[in-house]
Amino acid sequence: MLVDYFVKGGAFMWPILATFAFGLIISFERFYSLAVAGVQTKKFLADVEDTLRDDGIDAAKEYCATSSSPVASMYHEALSRVDQGIDKVEKTIASAGSLEMAFLEKNQVWLSTVITTAPMLGFTGTVAGMVKSFNDIAKANDISPTIVASGISQALLTTLFGLVVAMIIQVLQNWFLTRIDKLIIDMEKSSVTLLDVLAEKNIK
Repeated sequence: MLVDYFVKGGAFMWPILATFAFGLIISFERFYSLAVAGVQTKKFLADVEDTLRDDGIDAAKEYCATSSSPVASMYHEALSRVDQGIDKVEKTIASAGSLEMAFLEKNQVWLSTVITTAPMLGFTGTVAGMVKSFNDIAKANDISPTIVASGISQALLTTLFGLVVAMIIQVLQNWFLTRIDKLIIDMEKSSVTLLDVLAEKNIK
């Protein structure tokens, strides 16, 4: 049934389908990247704090260098500035945190593009369908429902499919943004923990 609707939607259904496929590819990449980042970050924060408290700054830096967690590079940069004072460490955390946020938000713009483009393609298909209907009326010199049915059907189907694609990708993007916000909160909490541990070690 869906295949029949797709065919009846006309030529504009293909770019809508291509846009949907592109959006799903980006979504799979984001889902995998954020899921891995979340697991790695949770484990890293638990381990690095213990390493810092028990084995010292150098051991913590070595652990950061071997971890693939998004927070690890932020910790490594901060711990490398310990000899310059706690204020420098705090500034380094802020700078490194901004870079990590950019990494977490990577490819989100493409999802926004899909959300915007799919309905636009659908509406363009709608206009094309209505033009077809008026052309059919002009050729037949008649306005019977049978003559305009195919054009109107094409117009409605392209709009429907474009909106459905946009809604699906919008839901996925909102979920990704929620995950990103959680990871950012974890990073902010970890930076506070790092500064507290350094304060305990009398780093000025």
